[in-house]
Amino acid sequence: MKRPKITDIRATTVTVPLEAPLRHSNGAHWGRFVRTVVEVETDTGLIGLGEMGGGGESAEASFRALKSYLVGHDPFELEAMRFKITNPTASLYNNRTQLHAALEFACIDIIGKTLGVPAYDVLGGKVRETVPFASYLFFRHPNQDTGEGEIRTADQLIAQALDLKTRYGFMAHKLKSGVFPPDYELDVFRALAKAVGPDSVRYDPNAAFSVEQALRFGRGIEDLNNDYYEDPTWGLNGMRRVREGLRIPLATNTVVINFEQLAANILQPAVDVILLDTTFWGGIRSCIKAAGVCETFQLGIAVHSSGELGIQLATMLHLGAVVPNLAFNADAHYHQLTDDIIVGGKMPYVGGSIRVPDGPGLGVELDRDKLGQYAELYRSLGGYAYDRDPARPGWFPLLPNQDWADPQDTRPVRY
Repeated sequence: MKRPKITDIRATTVTVPLEAPLRHSNGAHWGRFVRTVVEVETDTGLIGLGEMGGGGESAEASFRALKSYLVGHDPFELEAMRFKITNPTASLYNNRTQLHAALEFACIDIIGKTLGVPAYDVLGGKVRETVPFASYLFFRHPNQDTGEGEIRTADQLIAQALDLKTRYGFMAHKLKSGVFPPDYELDVFRALAKAVGPDSVRYDPNAAFSVEQALRFGRGIEDLNNDYYEDPTWGLNGMRRVREGLRIPLATNTVVINFEQLAANILQPAVDVILLDTTFWGGIRSCIKAAGVCETFQLGIAVHSSGELGIQLATMLHLGAVVPNLAFNADAHYHQLTDDIIVGGKMPYVGGSIRVPDGPGLGVELDRDKLGQYAELYRSLGGYAYDRDPARPGWFPLLPNQDWADPQDTRPVRY
C-alpha cells in the first residue's frame, strides 16, 4: 500500500438555505448557513472532505496559508498535524482549532478511503449502527419570500415539534431560546413539554441569563422531563452557582470546550453533561478523548451541533458511533436545511435516528453540481452577521441580557 501525501488544499465557501431564519440569544441565522467545504488532495488521487462554519475570503485564505504546513504531509500522521496546526503555545497567537478540525476530518476521510474502511473503524470501531437525535427547535422569523415558517408563539412551536415528531420520529426536543422575555419563554417551554407528552425536553438560552434569573427559570421547569438545562448562564463559576441551586443536570457547549476547561470542571464541578462538538473541540479524535475522560469521571456526554451540512454531520455520526457512553440524543440543525451538498441529498431520519455511513472514510461524497450552485449563491449574497438580528438592527446583547425581543412584534423582516 502506498502511503498518501498531501498535494493540495482547496476551500470553497457555500451558503445553503434554511426553511426560515433561526433566532438565538445573540442574533440569528439569516435564512441560510454559510459553511466552508475543504478538499485535501493527495498524490494517490484520493480527496478527503472537511467542513467548517463560516466562510468567505478570510476563511479560504486561512486554509490556503496552511498549504505550506501540509503539502507533503502523510494524512495518517494525525498527531504530527495537530502540533503543526495547533501547537498550544503558538495558538496564543493564531488559534486554528476549527481550521484543524476541518483538516482532520479530511485526513480521516483519506485514511478510511486508503484502507477501504469506514471512519468508525479507524476511530475504534462502532458500538451502535444509528445515532438518535433530538428535534432542534428555534424561534424563527418568517421566510421573506414565502411568508411561511414563523415560530413566535407556543402554538406555532408546538405545531412544528409535533410535525417533526411525526415526520422524523424524534423523542427528545430542544428549544434554542434566550430571545423573548424569560417569563414568556417559560410559558412557551412548559406548553411544549406538555404537548410532547412522555418525550424528554431540553432548554438552551445560550447563557443569556444572570445566575439569579437562571435559578428562577430553572426552578420553574424542575418538574418537567428534562434531559438537561443547557448553558443557562455564562462562565464556569456562574454555572456552578446555578448547579448548586437546582435539581436539573446542567450541560454546556460554551464553557467546557477544551481539556483545560474539562479539567477545571472535574476539580470543581459546574457542569454535568459535556456537549462534544467536532468543530469546537478541534476534531473527532479530541471529542473521543474527551468522552473517555468523561467516562472515567462519570460525566454525561452528547453530540453537539454547530450548524452542519452533510460532511460535518458525517463526523458527528462517526463520533456517536464509537463512544460507548453516549447517553443522550444528539443535536442537529440538519432538519432546518432545505438541501445539502452531498451526493444523494440530505441524509434521512428513521425513527428519530440517522444511520452511520458505512462507506470508506466519512462515507459521503460531494455533489459537485450542488457545490457549484451554493458557492455561486454565496458569491451572490455574501455572508451575514451571526450576532445580529435583522429584526433588531440597533440591538447588541449584553451578558446577562435584559433587552429582549417583543413576542407581539409581527412586522415583516427583510434579510
